[in-house]
Amino acid sequence: MLNIAFGQSKYYVDNLSENTKRGLRQKVRNGEYPCLAPVGYLNDVRLKTIVVDKKKSVIIRKAFELYAQNNSRLDDIAEFLAQRGITYRNGVKYKRDRISFILSNPFYVGFFKFKGEIYEGKHQPVISKKIFDRVQEVLEERGRPHHNPKNSPKVFCGLLKCSCGMGITAEVKKGHTYYRCTKKSKITKCLEPYIREELLDKQLSDLIQKFSLKKNWAEKLLEMLEKDKADSAHNPFAFVQESKDKIESIKIKLQRLLDSYLEQDIEREVYLEKKNIFMHEKKSLEEKIQGLEQKRTGWVEPMENWIKEAANLPQVARESNLFAKKVATKEIFGSNLILAAREARATPHKHWRFLQIAAEKTA
Repeated sequence: MLNIAFGQSKYYVDNLSENTKRGLRQKVRNGEYPCLAPVGYLNDVRLKTIVVDKKKSVIIRKAFELYAQNNSRLDDIAEFLAQRGITYRNGVKYKRDRISFILSNPFYVGFFKFKGEIYEGKHQPVISKKIFDRVQEVLEERGRPHHNPKNSPKVFCGLLKCSCGMGITAEVKKGHTYYRCTKKSKITKCLEPYIREELLDKQLSDLIQKFSLKKNWAEKLLEMLEKDKADSAHNPFAFVQESKDKIESIKIKLQRLLDSYLEQDIEREVYLEKKNIFMHEKKSLEEKIQGLEQKRTGWVEPMENWIKEAANLPQVARESNLFAKKVATKEIFGSNLILAAREARATPHKHWRFLQIAAEKTA
């Protein structure tokens, strides 16, 4: 009798386990995450769904945007979250691995992982696919092993080229940083002299100043831009239709991929890798379509950013932030900066050149 009772108990437990697993599989197929919601979301017990935490989701979005700028460490993001009340339950701020997990979690962009496989969720994304992809690039870049050079790289390295065509390097002598040609050419013997960092800084500041946008001009342009948002002449229909066709094509590929996996034509690792690629590609296209259909002004945001950037150049030129000057100079001139006879020379991009001409004519 005891053996029969044990047998019935085991049958009941096995049956319950199988039913639970079947329920979980069906749940994930429906796009419902079967686990605890990550920070920024809440588990709605009444509706048995996951909803956005209106307060914490805004903080998480700002943390992603901050890290995407590639100027913050994981510790900085942990401090940023802690200052806004997002910590472990005991009040201790998140560790680096926890921050890395949050920043690499596809849940925030509308996906979720379950048993190594990625699914498209029904929950509302809190960040854009573009920001998420940028954060993954930064994480990957910073995750690579870095070898400490004998001399730490200086800020203006990689910005200019020597007149002989070679790159520019830097070295520190008697407490000062000097930039000079790498002299790596086997054909030409370069005779260009060095230039001190302070002098190069002043030259770049003067160059940047020439392309600044006057405050009243910036205000007027931003005002005009607001009006253009309503009656933009850009028609995204062709792009939207093309993107929708691509999405349908991806859906077919996903189904074929699943069929191949079920028929055991491909390994599980290959299936998961390919599915992940297709799902992210599909999400990017859907996000672009949504943005264009909501406001047919895809050109407005870049234009607005350019106006604000040009208006901010005088402040960048005045301040001592060398990295900000490098970024602004790179934006204006690209890779056209040449160092010759201790003088930085360059040809700006067309839109910056037009701004310079307009400023000179009204001076």
